[in-house]
Amino acid sequence: MVARDTPGPDGCLALAQYRARARVYDLELALFEPLRRLALERLAPQRGEAVIDVACGTGLSLAALATAVGPRGRVIGIEQSPEMIALARVRVAAAHLRPVELVEASMERARFDGRADAALCHFTHDVLQRADAVANLLDHLRPGARIVCTGLVWAPRWAPAVNAAVLLGALRSTTTLSGLARPWALLEARIGPMASERYLLGGVYLAHGRVPRH
Repeated sequence: MVARDTPGPDGCLALAQYRARARVYDLELALFEPLRRLALERLAPQRGEAVIDVACGTGLSLAALATAVGPRGRVIGIEQSPEMIALARVRVAAAHLRPVELVEASMERARFDGRADAALCHFTHDVLQRADAVANLLDHLRPGARIVCTGLVWAPRWAPAVNAAVLLGALRSTTTLSGLARPWALLEARIGPMASERYLLGGVYLAHGRVPRH
């Protein structure tokens, strides 16, 4: 098993990773589209709401979010990779997703007006391992806001083949193996207990919770 005390996220390395992956990113995530759909169901965005798509990548979740919140709603996609957000802009323009705003910034540095009702963190491991990124996300959410997170997670020790696949995926898509035992732990420490579920033989997770109302 891989040691759990590896260094924290590396922003420069992440930019290089996603520069290399941008053109094949949609294909790489195709296996996890059912998990994305389940995450969107758990998030349950409503008409007129504001939703943050954290590290939105090429914008694979934006159309579904925009449809759910409607023309009076708001979808804010946060993405630090210039190559990835350029593809997201093309997707937004092609589909005329008018309630969508794209912010090119890391989550810890992102700024926009207002506070949101919900946040989606789909395969955003590095973001969830940064206390400053988690803090900034929560600063942009209203009390009671819903949060859904998904991503890779260490499977039980009796599943070494699954963990080998998790390791390969993590080495390609994250800059740290730290926190893979419970990737939502920093967020949970701030908002309170989160419900979690495991899929694909325990190698991916979905966790959800709410920002405290007081």
